[in-house]
Amino acid sequence: MADGQKAAAAAKRAKVVKAAPIPHARPPRQVYATDPAKSRGRLHPEPDSRTRTPFERDRDRIVHASAFRRLKGKTQVFVAHEGDHYRTRLTHSLEVAQIARAVAREMGLDDDLAECLGIAHDLGHPPFGHTGEDVLDACMEGYGGFDHNAQTLRVLTKLERKYPTFDGLNLTWETLEGVVKHNGPLVRYGATLSDLPMAIQEYVATHDLELESWPGLEAQVAAHADDVAYNNHDIDDGLRAGLFTLTELREEVPMVERVLATVERDHEGLDEFRVIAETIRRLIGVWIDDLTWESTNRIAAAKPKSAEDVRAAGRPLIGFSDVMNEHQAVLRRFLMARMYRHWKVNRSRSHAKRILRELFEVFLAEPELLPPHWQIGGDGPRGQKTARRVCDYIAGMTDDFAIEEHKRLFRLDR
Repeated sequence: MADGQKAAAAAKRAKVVKAAPIPHARPPRQVYATDPAKSRGRLHPEPDSRTRTPFERDRDRIVHASAFRRLKGKTQVFVAHEGDHYRTRLTHSLEVAQIARAVAREMGLDDDLAECLGIAHDLGHPPFGHTGEDVLDACMEGYGGFDHNAQTLRVLTKLERKYPTFDGLNLTWETLEGVVKHNGPLVRYGATLSDLPMAIQEYVATHDLELESWPGLEAQVAAHADDVAYNNHDIDDGLRAGLFTLTELREEVPMVERVLATVERDHEGLDEFRVIAETIRRLIGVWIDDLTWESTNRIAAAKPKSAEDVRAAGRPLIGFSDVMNEHQAVLRRFLMARMYRHWKVNRSRSHAKRILRELFEVFLAEPELLPPHWQIGGDGPRGQKTARRVCDYIAGMTDDFAIEEHKRLFRLDR
């Protein structure tokens, strides 16, 4: 090819690349979004970053936290050693963060804050999923109880100890508000501050998170991103584990049947593994589209002019449509019957209950068995502070660590 032809071809390629449209431009920030430049700041004042917004810094601090790394060994339904393909709290949190960021960006909200809240929302969960939470709450009866949401706040403001001048991660007011209130106001419908978990009561005594109001839209988005992630990914995990079949799912959950039918229509003869993956991908899209559509309509009706208007709205402005909520209820009933109460899962749950209950009882009766740095600050056997310290220690365990710790304490051959 002559030099002139080469130059013309190169120019043509450059022109094509230059002229290619941006597939999807970022929508402008809306007036009701949480503005990082107007953050209420941190409990302990710190200089601003030159390169990151306050919410980016919060996200980065959480990602580097020990509690975040331990999520890789904490599960939601299955015990960690049962397989490498099932979701852990870590993979779930990353999926929630991705969905929250995408929805927030589409709606012109602060996607860094939404992502941060998605990453942080499960930090307080103990080993063995909700079973672990139920056991610890029962063990802590008389000592202030246990609540995973309150424990997340405790992790972020007290238990992470990496900075020289304060405990916790010293996150912004907006991030802490979103962590505590992502499901809505905590002081309402007759509930008072004294009805809340002790960790929340103690923290808001020095740093008011305005528990009577709704949180910003980013926190509301993160809460619903959690629903999207676990609804659809529990389908995937349940099918992988053989707890139910694709035929059973499509027969009992009409929404899945409709989406699955579109996959089969578009990809005739596709193997079942790819059919499942494509169906779940499309289901996630359906959920996100509904969330965006319904939330946009609610915001248009409420006409908030600021993030403070959102907090004062008196109702959630992010949510699914009534139709989608009905579909979600059908799916959850199916998963409850076919997965969460499956006999194999019940066996794992029963084993987990015994492990955590016996760990709590032995550490409370003999706190000198705790690692040295966990003994500091206790107040003797069966005291309030010791019970909370034992609870913190167990809540931070991974599934496998709890199993091994139980073996070390209860098996003579270990």
